Amino acid sequence: MWKFVIPVAAFVALAVLFAVGLNPHRDIHALPSPLIGKAAPKFDLTDVMDPSRRVDTAALKGQVYVLNVWGTWCVACREEHDELLAIAQQHVVPLIGLDYMDQRDKARQWLTQLGNPYQSVGFDTDGRTAIDWGVYGAPETFLVDGQGRVIFKFISPMTAEVWQNEFVPRIAAARRSGA
Repeated sequence: MWKFVIPVAAFVALAVLFAVGLNPHRDIHALPSPLIGKAAPKFDLTDVMDPSRRVDTAALKGQVYVLNVWGTWCVACREEHDELLAIAQQHVVPLIGLDYMDQRDKARQWLTQLGNPYQSVGFDTDGRTAIDWGVYGAPETFLVDGQGRVIFKFISPMTAEVWQNEFVPRIAAARRSGA
């Protein structure tokens, strides 16, 4: 009898796993981040455009800011680039770039040709800073409050709708709370 129960149980378990994983109502952007509500990881990197300039969390202390993780190798990062340029023109918060696992020359060329939406761009050549932030891949965008806590993480290319519906209200709330 056990030789029939075990295969049937395994089949049922797999069916449940597939049903949950293939649920069309599941939000693919809702990968939980253990950083939400916690201090943003500190970093101190060179700037992509000017290696003599530092990009670090100390300079951002007390500010609400957005950290966008990207790379020239990332097709989806190219998709979101025009939207990031539009967001930067709004001057809502500083937009900080984190160039992830890339080559400095390619990143400079990208920003020169396509436009630079970032206040500064940290060069994370080995990916250690991105790992500290819990990055799965690019693009990923984080919102950090004035107390240096991560308050939101978005995975996928930024869109005007996501910016208006997810980021702008959280930015306003962070400013109201004095955070």
